[in-house]
Order: sequence, then C-alpha cells, then structure tokens
Amino acid sequence: MSDPTTQPTMLPFFNQSMELVQLPNPTATRIRSRTGFSPTLGELLKHVEDAQNDNPNAPTQHVLDLNSTPNSSHPFVLSFANLTYSVKVRRKMILSPCFTSNHDLLPENDATDAKTDNAATKILLNDISGEARDGEIMAVLGASGSGKSTLIDALADRISKESLKGSITLNGDVLESRMLKVISAYVMQDDLLFPMLTVEETLMFSAEFRLPRSLSRSKKKARVHALIDQLGLRNAATTVIGDEGHRGVSGGERRRVSIGIDIIHDPIVLFLDEPTSGLDSTSAFMVVKVLQRIAQSGSIVIMSIHQPSYRILGLLDRLIFLSHGQTVFSGSPASLPPFFSEFGHPIPENENRTEFALDLIRELEEAPGGTKGLVDFNKQWQLKNKRISEKTISGIPKVSLKDAISASISRGKLVSGAPAGTSTSNDSTQLAAASSVHKFANPLWIEMAVIAKRSLTNSRRMPELFGIRLGAVLVTGAILATMFYHLDNSPKGVQERLGFFAFAMSTTFYTCAEAIPVFLQERYIFMRETAYNAYRRSSYVLAHSIISVPSLVFLSFAFAATTFWAVGLAGGTSGFLFYFLTIVASFWAGSSFVTFLSGVVSHVMLGFTVVVAILAYFLLFSGFFISRDRIPPYWIWFHYISLVKYPYEGVLQNEFDLNPPRCFVRGTQMFDSTPLMEVPEALKVELLKSMSKTLGINITSSTCVITGADVLKQQGVTQLSKWNCLWITLAWGFFFRFLFYLTLLFGSKNRRR
Repeated sequence: MSDPTTQPTMLPFFNQSMELVQLPNPTATRIRSRTGFSPTLGELLKHVEDAQNDNPNAPTQHVLDLNSTPNSSHPFVLSFANLTYSVKVRRKMILSPCFTSNHDLLPENDATDAKTDNAATKILLNDISGEARDGEIMAVLGASGSGKSTLIDALADRISKESLKGSITLNGDVLESRMLKVISAYVMQDDLLFPMLTVEETLMFSAEFRLPRSLSRSKKKARVHALIDQLGLRNAATTVIGDEGHRGVSGGERRRVSIGIDIIHDPIVLFLDEPTSGLDSTSAFMVVKVLQRIAQSGSIVIMSIHQPSYRILGLLDRLIFLSHGQTVFSGSPASLPPFFSEFGHPIPENENRTEFALDLIRELEEAPGGTKGLVDFNKQWQLKNKRISEKTISGIPKVSLKDAISASISRGKLVSGAPAGTSTSNDSTQLAAASSVHKFANPLWIEMAVIAKRSLTNSRRMPELFGIRLGAVLVTGAILATMFYHLDNSPKGVQERLGFFAFAMSTTFYTCAEAIPVFLQERYIFMRETAYNAYRRSSYVLAHSIISVPSLVFLSFAFAATTFWAVGLAGGTSGFLFYFLTIVASFWAGSSFVTFLSGVVSHVMLGFTVVVAILAYFLLFSGFFISRDRIPPYWIWFHYISLVKYPYEGVLQNEFDLNPPRCFVRGTQMFDSTPLMEVPEALKVELLKSMSKTLGINITSSTCVITGADVLKQQGVTQLSKWNCLWITLAWGFFFRFLFYLTLLFGSKNRRR
C-alpha cells in the first residue's frame, strides 16, 4: 500500500447509493503540504470555521491552535515483544456418562488447546511480537479461538500486568496504564449505545465528556458535525439508535457511531475488537474505510478481524495471523504471496489471499504436526525482514514520546485543556508527556451535569417505564386505601393499623426492584466509558443519585396522598408531612439498596431473586410479626440491619405517639379478642366492677385502658424517636450509594486476570 503522505488529499463523500467516493480538497492539500500529514479532524474543523465566517477580515476563533510542526514520517511506533499470557482453568471431573458436560470451561473465546491433557493452564498468547505505526491499520487475523481478541486486550491494557508477560512500548518508552488511558480509545465488539438518543445526540454527549469546557458548545457541535461527515452518518444524524422495540439506524451505522464516540477527542491509539462483525460486505468496507481515514489523520489503528474481503484487504497496512496464540505470519498484505510461496504453498492467482491463508492454517492445525512448521518458518522470515527494515529506517531519527505527543496536540489530536499537573508515572519522559493532557477532560460537576442530561433525555423518550412504576404505586395505594378505609380506634383498628403500616412500608421497598435492570443495561456502557477516562465513577454515582430524587418524591407523594386520608391516619397536616417524608426516605433507601445490588449481580433474574429474598427477611425481622423483645438473641442483629424496621417504627410513632394521647381500648373493649368477647355487655360491666374492687381502681366501660404509648410498648418501639428513625432510613440510602460506588471502583476494571 502506498504511503498516504504521498497521495493527494481527499475528503470523504457519500453519494446517493451510499458508496464512499473521494473528492479532492485544496484546503486539506495545503495542510498536508505544510505539516507532512493527513489533516486531523481539528485542522479540518478550523478551516470549516474559516470558510463559514461572513467577514473574511474578522479574526477567527479556532477550536485549537494548530501550529505546523515538522516531524518524521512515523512519530508514533507502538512496539510489543514476547507477549505471553496464560490462564488457570479447572480440571474436568467426569463422574459418569450421565454427568458429563460439554460446557466450555475457558474464560474467553480466544482460549487455545492445552499442550497436555488435563493441564492446569491454557496458553492464550505465546511469544507474540510486532509493531504498529501511526498512519497505518494493523489487523489481527485468525480463526475463532486463535487469540485475536486476547492480543487486542493485551495491547489495550485490559490484561493485568501480573498475568501478562512481555513488553509494550510507545516510541521506545514503556507504556504506563495512566498514559495509555489518556491517549487511546477502545471500541468493543458489541455496539453499546443508549437506544433512544439520536446519532447526533450520542456523539454530542461524547463530545461533552471528552472535550474540555474551554471549548464552547458551538465549537463542540461543529466538531461533532465534522465527525458525522467523516463517518458518513449525515443522513442518519437525527435518527435514534434504536433497540429491539424501537426501529433505529442500521447495523453498519451503529458500528460507525460506536467508533465515533471513542474518537471524538482524536486519540493517538485506537483499538477495535471485530469492528466488522455481523455486518454485510458493503457496511464492513465502509467501516474499515473510516478507520483508514482515522489512521491517516495520525492515529495508530489496531483491529481484530475474522476474514476480510478483498476490498477490505486493500485498506490494511499490516497483518498478524494467529493460530492457537502463536504468530504464523506478520507483515504487509503484499508480502503474503512470497511468504507462502517460499513456505511451499503458493497462493493461486485468482484466490483471496487471506481466505487462502486462513484455510491453510486451519488445515495445518488439524494435521498431526500442527502449525509448528509455519511458526518456525515465520520466525526465520521475520529475522530476514528485520535486517532489511533496520537498514531502511536507520537514517530516520527517532522521535521521543514527549515530543511526539506535543506535536500531535499541536496538530489537533488529544483535545485537552490546561496541563494536568502531576503524574503517577515514575518515568520522567512520560511525566513530561502526561503533563500535556488531562486525566479527565472536565471537572466533576460538568461530568455530573452531562450524565444527568443524557440519562434524562433517554428516559424521557421511554415514558412507559416511569408510567408503569407510577401505575403500580397508585394501584397499590388504591387497594390499601379501600381495604383499610377509615380505620376506627378499637382494638381491631390497632391491629389493622399495624398491618397497614407493615405492608405499606415494605411495598415502598418492593416497588424499587425495577431499578435492577437500569444499571445492568448500562453496565457495559459505563465500563467502556470509564475504562478510558471519559468521566469519573464518582460522577456517575452522584448524577444518578440526584436525578432519581424527583421521581422518588413524586411517587412518594402519590402514595401518601392516596392512602393517608382514606385510611384515616392521625396527625393532621404535620402527621401527613412526616408520613410523606418517611415514604420518601423509604423509596430512597430501597432504591439505593437495589442499585447497590445491581452493581454486584450480573443478571437481571438473579438480581430480582436476591432482592425479593432479602426484602422478605427485612420484613420478617422488622418487628411486625414478632416484637424486638421476642426475637432470639442470635437473630437480633438482623433486626437492626432491617431496612423496613426504621420507617415502620417511625410511622407507628407518628400514628400512636400524639399529644394529647389517643385511647384505643376502653372498659369492656379489653375483652375483645378473648373468649369473653361473646359475653353480654351487662355481664362485662359486672366483671369490670369486680375487677375494680380487686385492684382498687375504678374501671368503667368508658375508662381508657390502653393508649397509643401502650401500643408502642407492646410492639417494642421504645428505643428511637420518629425523627431518628427518619434520619437512619435516609442514612441507609447514602450508605448503599457509597457501597455502590465501591463496587464500581473495584469491580468494573474490565481486566482479565
């Protein structure tokens, strides 16, 4: 493939049949002649602003200050040497034919066969070496299970340093994790996007995350529009992404959007895992064509691909073929014919070179000797080519990592704000280079605002989700209001009030279970965005906590207003206010608890099972079924961690602890719920007189025997005031939000071990 720097500069254009054609651009040609590079998105955007300025003499405000900095033909070289990665697997235990299972015990699809039966380890990468340069696309090829995705993960720092052996350097400097996160982006195989956002909105939110606040919104929007044109998404810009229930963009367009959200800040290194998977040949070609333009703008593009077509092969610059984690070929597509010709298997003239190579590798894998001969031949071939390449590049001066990053920033890549200050890297070169860019593009409060806006926009377009939850709350409230309509102050009324409060408080927690799938649906989007510093994990937790409050308040008011006056609860306006606040606190604690569990479990059905079971235990130990004094000592700890306990006790005190006190059992009512309940009223009066003589206390049919305070004592509600119960319920909510943050901090590293 010819050097892109020697070709006339073209700009992408899509004709009516959506075929990518090339149009010459004199402005871009001038940029190339000045810098020696393909124009970056920032440079193109600068000249777009110049062209759109009505007054040619007026000073223009550019997105970036783009200076011409002469550089070598390849300022960035990502080298990797002797990469080796193995995992421990469980041994298969075959008990009998009826217990056998063909379940794959390997953690990844790239797992290779062990060299010995019943081996304790599987070698996924075996001494892989190579290099990738900016301006080029390096493709990793191989059959399923060959190690393609594992190699991409290794280069993208998605494998722990303790497990991966070998070295990865950028311009000769060891590439630290912090630096790689700043200068690179990773595009997953699956298209993880918010379904109800349009293409333009999706890219705009990515720009809000990745681009600093020093850039105005208009300039960010101009950058997004330029990227939409570069990706060939102009006709789909206002179309929603869509999902199973909502029609949206096509598969190829979704893939290009997935690429666009990770290149909005113009990263130096771009990793892609199977970007053409599941696409037709035309869509796959258009995706790789976009990747070629990204590479020509000064980026290193490294991708895995299963079986490229002839047209796609013409866009690739370097190929690495893998077989069972070993390199069987490494070089340019043009060197495939001589390589296999010297190996003794020449490629037929009219056959696709990659298809021939993959078929031959598969045949060798099934042969007794495997691909050992091809692996050994490739090593000899590489040694011979290495000596030739060393003579070719000996006259090209090396560019330090610091100078290369500075030059890239000056040309519009790695859009960043002010220097980031200090770095955790021990290497002085990377310390200086890292100081040129931020770890995060924006402060925490801006990240929170963008996350909140995106979430609200996506939710607003699916009102049925909130409508179903509101309907469930209103239906539950209406059933309770009619079942417990206007309770009296009799002994039965006391028991009915206790049952109402227990069911009402537990219901607020159960209705929060719908929050389980919310984060589970966003889990991988969150992991993708935070893995490369789009925003902080704390920003995500805080934003989602804040935006959940208005809906919880609305649901709480709907439930409180439906039940308070219909049931005939006491306290008037102040009683209703506390009842309402307790329901808000219950919704808050329940929502936080369910959100925390959604960060721990990984499956929706498992999450629902765990939530329902734990909430049932909370209700059991809340004090309704059995008072605190009657709970066995070895279970008393569960009583104090029950989320239902505190709101339940709070509303009981709000109902029964009033001034002046209310009477719930008078005179003959004390015989209710006893065998004497059926005795005639006159006889009950005579019994009261007899009891009065025995006790020395005058008890008549109107004498108050049990007040609200007595009811609270019988239920064991004596330790905390109602306001303390409210504060503790709120505190549980904050505690579980903090636990949720910890699960995101330590449980979403997205790294292989």
